[in-house]
Parts: sequence; structure tokens; C-alpha cells
Amino acid sequence: MNADLRSFSLPLADPLDTARGSIERREGLLVRLESESGVVGVGEATPLPGWTEHYDECERVLSNATQAIDEGEAVESVLSNLDGTQSESLSRSATPAARHALDLALADLCASRERVALYRDITAAFGDLDDAERVESVPVNATVGDAPVEETVAEAESAADAGFDCLKLKVGARPLAADVDRVEAVSDALPDLELRADANGAWDRATAQQFLDAVGDRLAYVEQPLPATDLAGLAALSGPVALDETLAGVALRDVLDVDPEAVVLKPMALGGPRPVVAAAERAREASVEPVVTTTIDGSVARTAAVHVAAAIPDVSACGLATANRLESDLGPDIAPVADGRAVVPQGAGNGTADTWGYHD
Repeated sequence: MNADLRSFSLPLADPLDTARGSIERREGLLVRLESESGVVGVGEATPLPGWTEHYDECERVLSNATQAIDEGEAVESVLSNLDGTQSESLSRSATPAARHALDLALADLCASRERVALYRDITAAFGDLDDAERVESVPVNATVGDAPVEETVAEAESAADAGFDCLKLKVGARPLAADVDRVEAVSDALPDLELRADANGAWDRATAQQFLDAVGDRLAYVEQPLPATDLAGLAALSGPVALDETLAGVALRDVLDVDPEAVVLKPMALGGPRPVVAAAERAREASVEPVVTTTIDGSVARTAAVHVAAAIPDVSACGLATANRLESDLGPDIAPVADGRAVVPQGAGNGTADTWGYHD
């Protein structure tokens, strides 16, 4: 097996505000594996501190990993070395973005060798798909950021006109009453739209409960209403709650003990597409809905996330409509979003092997 590594830098269309400051570019690495028979797999690592390791650590780990593979070590062995001590819950890798790149590259190579689309090759947790179970597309949600009521409603109506059946509304940046007004206005204007709210951990317990009491019946769920590590507070809330940031630092079994409505699974933050499919299966066993999203990744990882969503039967609307957040990309978008759904590529593997040459 041969392994190569190269870096990339993608400018964002608009800066991304995070708890660690504003980000204007997504810096990452591509990994290319090639078998002795010439089959190729490509993976992407796009670290996002707070969710994953820093870029420098990711680069160091992948540099060592690709060197070890070139020297004859099996990719599976290298992946095992990147797993943490809680691999029965998720990969819990200390370097999930690096692990994602290798896991995706190997999964892409294996599916390409079998001449099947990636989603068909990573469905093991749910059972193999038969020939009739072709997944053409998966539902995705639109996202509306913080804005006054009229602007929020206008953006929601625009999303509905574009074919989206599910909308995620960012909350938590305004006074509670203002966010309640925004939710009520969108719900009244678009009663047939599935509406979710995302607070990004902005509230304390009392505020979160007040919000749920006011508009919880209008929402599918409120995503991350409390800080990530406040498991006791999250478990005590009355109303539909989904957990996102919590999964970056808490084992899946402990997250499921909170009994949320849904868990938001980011392959880049959780160590690769295959661990996320396994996590989704465990969530379903606990009657918790898995929702797949990205960390605003390049086209290689974003396409793989679409395949992950396709591998989950009857998946809920996922956060995969993120290509427009990038000013430029690693390659063509082969999983475009239209009418509220992301196209699932049907070619062999992830369908992005040509990205390596495109990036030259």
C-alpha cells in the first residue's frame, strides 16, 4: 500500500464565528491510499479546534501514519493506534480529524475495489442493503442564523420555496423573549415546516427550560440548549433536546443516558464515516434519532457525510447543505443539494478520488 499526504487551504465565503474566535479559512490535509492493484482511496482531515485536534497535531499524526503505511504497516493497524481508550463508545481518538482522513481513505478504497458506492459498503451496522435498496438522495435541513423577526421569517420562507422541509433556527444570541418571538413567527408562517432550534450551549438551565416551556411544542427539538458538559442539567430539562457539542468530549453511552431526542453526529469530529454509522446504530437502539452533519468540510469529507447519511435507514434531515459556506472547494460538488435533498453519488467508492489531481 502506498500513502501520500498533501495540504490545502479553502477560503470561507463568510467568516465562521466559533468559541475560539473567527475563522476565515478551512485548513486541512488530503490522504491518498493506493493498493498494489492500483485501487485508490482519498480521505480528508479538516481540523476544527474545539471539536478536533489542532492542525499541527493532525499534520504530525498523518505524516507519521502515511510514512508507516509506506513502510509496510497495515492501514487497519495504524487506525487502531489512533483509537482512544473508549473505542466501544466511539473512536474517542485524541486526533479524530486525522483518524477521519485514514478511515475515509480506507473505506473509499475498499468500496472502490468492490465497485460499489461508499454508502453500500458502510451499512454493516444496519445490515447490508440489497440490490433494490438504492438510496438516490437524503433529506437535509436549511439553517437560518440570528436575525430580527421579519428577516428570520423571510429567510425561512426562502428556504421553504427552495424545497426545504426542515429548518434549523439559530437561537441564544438574543434575549429569550426575542428568540421565542422568532420561533413563533416562523412556526405561524410555515406550519408544515419541521422546525428545529440550535442554542449552541448558550443558556443556563432556567433559561433553557423557559424556552422549552414557551415553544417546545412548536419544535422537533432544541439542539444543545446547555453547555456541553452539563449532563445533569440536560437530563433534567423537560422538552425535546438534541445533543451536538456534548459528543465532542463525552462518551456516546453517557450521551444516550441523557435520553435526548436526537444526537448530532459529525464524522470529522468522531473519527470517520464508519464509527459514525456504528454510533447511529447504537443511537437507534436507544430510540434516539441520529442526525449527520459536517464541520464545514471540503468536498471529500462532505460527500462522505452524505454517504454516511445514506447508510442510515430513513434518516432524518441532516446538516449537509454547507457547500455554499466555502468560497472555493477541493473539487466539483458531486453531492449537490436541490429541493431540500442531497444527491447520493452512485459511482464506486466516495466518488472523489479525482480530487487529488483536481487540487494540483
